[in-house]
Amino acid sequence: MPGWMDLAYTTAGGVVGAAVTNYLSRNQERRQLRAAVMQQLLRVATVCDRVGDIAPSRGQSPSPSRYLVGERLLATARFGVTAVLDDGGDAEQTQREAISDLVVAALSAGIPRTVLDFAGGGEERALQCKAIELIDVRLGGVLGESLDELMAHSEAYRQATAQHLLRALWHPWQTRLRLRARLRALRQDVDALHRRQQAAMSVLAQPEHTQALAERLGHL
Repeated sequence: MPGWMDLAYTTAGGVVGAAVTNYLSRNQERRQLRAAVMQQLLRVATVCDRVGDIAPSRGQSPSPSRYLVGERLLATARFGVTAVLDDGGDAEQTQREAISDLVVAALSAGIPRTVLDFAGGGEERALQCKAIELIDVRLGGVLGESLDELMAHSEAYRQATAQHLLRALWHPWQTRLRLRARLRALRQDVDALHRRQQAAMSVLAQPEHTQALAERLGHL
């Protein structure tokens, strides 16, 4: 019959073993959740990178996104165009589906919703800036150097929001401590980007440019 010391060791071993098993199980689950977020984030990012052209819009304009932080500027809706992927697909529709899947994966991983709003909005603004760039190409480059500044600012904001999401994924406690300050900085960035988008769209919306765009896209 085992003595009380043997029983104590057996009991302690069982408790420790259960704790270790639970820890390893949670670590495995956490790794899987993080991997899912990384996969979906990459999927979202590739949408904008695959946009190759614009075409006349057919059907209803896309509904405003839930993830776009700040005022909404949809160049595609304003100019009646669709951003087209390299495989002929609708870029905005593909992006909305990808962002929805990212949100599901990220919320499961414990990422705050505000962080997701900025990350999704960064990608959506990048797509709208890409549409502005393609419209400008069709018009022969009427925006000049201001387009380069817009695209650089858009990419910087896009990268900043993605990095913020990744910090929340890998360093959640540190992110929570600095969340307000970082969100405040991102809001300032998106306001500046919004003003650049607005200025570019104001130039493109001049009557002579909208007329030329309609002719070159075959609206007339």
